[in-house]
Order: sequence, then structure tokens, then C-alpha cells
Amino acid sequence: MTETFETIRYTADIIVTRTDGYVLLIERGWAPFEGQWALPGGHVDPGETSRAAAVRELAEETGIYATPAEMDLVGVFDAPGRDPRGRYVTAAYQLTVIRNTPIKAGDDARRAEWWPLDDLPPLAFDHADILAAVDGTAARRTH
Repeated sequence: MTETFETIRYTADIIVTRTDGYVLLIERGWAPFEGQWALPGGHVDPGETSRAAAVRELAEETGIYATPAEMDLVGVFDAPGRDPRGRYVTAAYQLTVIRNTPIKAGDDARRAEWWPLDDLPPLAFDHADILAAVDGTAARRTH
């Protein structure tokens, strides 16, 4: 019997919502989906938990600082084909902040902006599905 192994990469994504019905998105600065909108997030570093990666990535990409305890796990998203680079499994977290929370794009984010939950742009990867897991009114991306 021949065994097949695939490389699986581990990431963390963060849904940041404001108390007034907006969600934080970043414009991606590089491929895949360069120039498209996505949730903040990225790779889990060696020796790091996904929750710690979520906190780090959020600070690097948006300038929002949180503690691991403030992150609520939304779920694990592992559908094959969710990322064109190969097999990626993400742990998605959610954080709610107040209306005037300042943001500043950094790292691989060209821009960071607040978007109304009822008027979102097309999202990269399966991020519409991740967002829909928290907000049932968000449009789900069709596959």
C-alpha cells in the first residue's frame, strides 16, 4: 500500500468587529489575492499557538493590540482548496472592539479599513465563509 502525505500549513485569522456593526478588513499586499480584501491573519510560527499568532498578526497588520484571552475561537477551517498555495488549516478567532478603535495598516497589509457588515467587498480565500460563521447575515462565497 502506498501512503500519500501532504504538507499542511497552519494559520490564524481574526474577525474584528466593532460594536456598531463594522468589520475590519485588510487589503492584501502580495499574492495570492494581492489587492483583494481579507481578514487579518497569517502563519503560526514554530513554538506558537494559533491564539498567540492571532494576537501577533492582528498587531502587525492592523495596529490593534489584544491579549490572547480576548480572542474567542470561531472554529477551524480546513477545506481542501481554500488556499491556492496548497493545504492550509486556519483557526479563526473573533474580537469585538469599540467604535473609535484606531487602526494602522502594517506588515503585508496595504490598507486596513472598517467595512459595514451589510456591504462587504468580495473577500479572498474562504473569508466570507469564516465571517458567516460569526455573522449569519454576511454573504457566503459560492464555490
